[in-house]
Amino acid sequence: MRNAEFIVGDATQVMPRLYKQGIRADVVVVDPPRAGCTETVLKTFADMQPERIVYVSCNPATLARDIAVLDELGYKARKVQPVDMFPNTSHVENVCLLTRKDE
Repeated sequence: MRNAEFIVGDATQVMPRLYKQGIRADVVVVDPPRAGCTETVLKTFADMQPERIVYVSCNPATLARDIAVLDELGYKARKVQPVDMFPNTSHVENVCLLTRKDE
């Protein structure tokens, strides 16, 4: 692909480094561990000003917490879609689309 770059790593380390390098993204896709994102990572996402953030979460509580932080930073949750990837268990993945409030 010529119009996309995929970077894998610990977002707590990678995102601030990319931001300092002047790298910006149109879309950020994040799938953090059950603990969710750190506030530093969420602030870096907002500082980069992507059009969309796609947040995949296996923990509804940390997803809600992080959505509240992103709301304060100028992003609004537009859609949330639960996905049952673990049949016969109580676990579910949630995919949340957030966009900038000014759009």
